[in-house]
Amino acid sequence: MKKNVFALVSSIAVLGTALAGCGGGQPAAAPPAGGTTPAPSQPATPAAEKKPQVLKMNLHSEPPTADPGLAEDTTSGAIILATFDGLTRIGTDDKPHEAAAESYTVSDDKLTYTFKIRDAKWSNGDPVTAHDFEYAWKRALDPKTASNYAYQLYYVKNGEKANKGEAKLDEVGVKALDDKTLEVKLENPTPYFLELLAFRTYFPVNKKVIEANPKWAGEASSHVGNGPFKIESWEHKSKMVLVKNENYWDKDNVKLEKIEFSMVEDENTELSMFENGEIDWAGAPMSALPTDAISALKEQGKIQTKPIAGTYWYKFNTEKPPFNNIKVRKAFAYSIDRQALIDNILQTGQIPATGAVPPSMVLNPNGYFKDKDLENAKKLLEEGLKEVGMSKLPPITLSYNTSEAHKKIAEAIQDQWKKNLGVDVKLENKEWKVYLEDMHEGNFQIGRMGWLGDFNDPINFLELFKDKMGGNNDTRWENAKYKDLLNQSAKESDLEKRKKILADAEQILMDEMPIMPIYWYTQSWVQKPEVKGVHQTGLGDVDWKGAYIE
Repeated sequence: MKKNVFALVSSIAVLGTALAGCGGGQPAAAPPAGGTTPAPSQPATPAAEKKPQVLKMNLHSEPPTADPGLAEDTTSGAIILATFDGLTRIGTDDKPHEAAAESYTVSDDKLTYTFKIRDAKWSNGDPVTAHDFEYAWKRALDPKTASNYAYQLYYVKNGEKANKGEAKLDEVGVKALDDKTLEVKLENPTPYFLELLAFRTYFPVNKKVIEANPKWAGEASSHVGNGPFKIESWEHKSKMVLVKNENYWDKDNVKLEKIEFSMVEDENTELSMFENGEIDWAGAPMSALPTDAISALKEQGKIQTKPIAGTYWYKFNTEKPPFNNIKVRKAFAYSIDRQALIDNILQTGQIPATGAVPPSMVLNPNGYFKDKDLENAKKLLEEGLKEVGMSKLPPITLSYNTSEAHKKIAEAIQDQWKKNLGVDVKLENKEWKVYLEDMHEGNFQIGRMGWLGDFNDPINFLELFKDKMGGNNDTRWENAKYKDLLNQSAKESDLEKRKKILADAEQILMDEMPIMPIYWYTQSWVQKPEVKGVHQTGLGDVDWKGAYIE
């Protein structure tokens, strides 16, 4: 899922949002056909009832949307995960478990899944039915919806064709057989399909609510979900409050009564709020810790850090000179010192990224290029400039979304490019929602982004760049051989052969460098000791369903 707003510590997208994946190059193992085991429960908390069950956090930035069919960033994704349930939900063991689906069966050929929908209600009291899932999936695939995450549904029979106008929505392989039975037909066997179902693009939406108000997901008064919490109030760019959803099917296991979010963009202010007792948590996954404070927080033993399956990278606009030239792109990528960025700015155990796919699902352990390969970078720049008919590069604009961390990274890279390549770089920062729109519209030269895994497989990183006009591509890069390899991988059942195919694809991506990998993520934060049960997955998602105040 995830574009990461912050992508410094968290997608995705982390000072905005991020997108993600993992699994050693092999698909995650699916639970046995016929149903998953119950999700691990939180430990008993008799003392939890004695304290007000209110969690106070900072979102850092305004969620662009609370619509699961349209969301593409980690901030929106966190709110959606709190207010919706998919057919499955990721448990504290990082495996998918039944949620809105009470049970399921899988055909022998692994192409047809049949789900029994449990008795549950929407936050407005309407029953949750199989029809809500069929409507939601087809709505996301409808080209008119313009969902940038529609491609996540391409695993469903005719999903891609419908999204590209080559098939009718009625031909998509999802059908409500009755109110309680959902049948799903896949294009190919997909071992990680149950994990995919826990991702927001697969969540249901209430057709009646949407048809009554197309802007339903932008205000607390009209938002309707089926998850553990509901939106009580939403003061845009200021505050959001979630409260326990009394209609949630598993409400007895939801201990928090309320989550209060502020929306403060400055990380220093956020940390001060934490130290003053105004919030219970600061830093990842919804924000970032101030880089200047990390050393002291480490010495005090307050900081917590977790590696996640995510990559922080810069994207090149490959349609505009000079970055329509491969050699120029590679020169910029090879000339930076990633380890120096980590040692001097990030400081929380990140790893220099020399490939697109993170270590947890690595395809090439040795990487595809050397960090700080200055000699090669200068040679490539000279050759690339000749090819585009330039004697010297004009000033270059590097864009990032508003964040102290992104700013410091950009300033350091700006300095490295000036020192190592003699390039003048102008920095440009924008508010997250505006920044996303400009990236999608191609209004940039080089732009910051991060991707956190949506599910545990390398395809989730590589498929971002399959189509020139893909919803999360932005680079406008496309390669026919690359696309063919990804298509081959979808049909290859031998895991080692599939891994080799995906490694060949990543080689092409790094040979042509439409993106410049910088580092692989860790998430770092501080929290009050009485805050328990907040689950952060290996993909960087956060789930407050089992959280409580001790």
